[in-house]
Amino acid sequence: MRIFLFGLTLAALAAACTSLPARADDFIVYSPYVVQGQSEIEFRGHSYHDSDPAVSGAYEYLFSFAHTFTNWWKPELYFADYQRNPGAPQFLQAREFENTFQLTPAGEYWADVGFLASYEYKIQKGQANALEFGPLFEKRAGRFVHRLNFIWEKQIGANASRRYEFRGAYSLSYQWRQEFAPGIELYYRPADDARQIGPVFYGELASAGGNELEYSAGVVFGANRGAPEQTLVLRLEYEFF
Repeated sequence: MRIFLFGLTLAALAAACTSLPARADDFIVYSPYVVQGQSEIEFRGHSYHDSDPAVSGAYEYLFSFAHTFTNWWKPELYFADYQRNPGAPQFLQAREFENTFQLTPAGEYWADVGFLASYEYKIQKGQANALEFGPLFEKRAGRFVHRLNFIWEKQIGANASRRYEFRGAYSLSYQWRQEFAPGIELYYRPADDARQIGPVFYGELASAGGNELEYSAGVVFGANRGAPEQTLVLRLEYEFF
């Protein structure tokens, strides 16, 4: 049943529906897990720092709300996605409808598997909308947590490129404490010729009633000339029932 509904969602996204610049959702490694009945309010953003003035100072941040209706499907609405390019004012870039599907029960197989499918509507005139999809993996071994994402993006509608663009993301964290877990993240975007790696810190601050604030913050460094020299990343997520 879940596979059937998952297929229907992909079909609906496709029906709704060059190189793309890195976006705020390019700097996250998604987990495949969903928690039934849980709601989320999320902030996520990044900023570039580089010796090239055409790159340095650019930033993007977004806000979203999600509610998990079942034990395998979490829809999420990004209702505000703002961007600023160097020397230019900030503007509202897009809105996005994202779906996370948990395809396997946690811990039943060698790795836990999910799938991401989203539709992005661009606010600016002349920009093509986009469909995004790909598998999500997570593996826990003792206190170590591995996450791996393979995401493809396809522009759709007017002015759309015919190419599919790929990005890969990987994170490794050590669960030292619930409130503080050091880790590392790697990003690869072939279309931008960008490879990045750097330290990131994660944590969960729990409150009464099972609610919690999750955070992650860090900096990823360009590993080649196609990537910004430094990208600062911040994510905050409040989860409640």
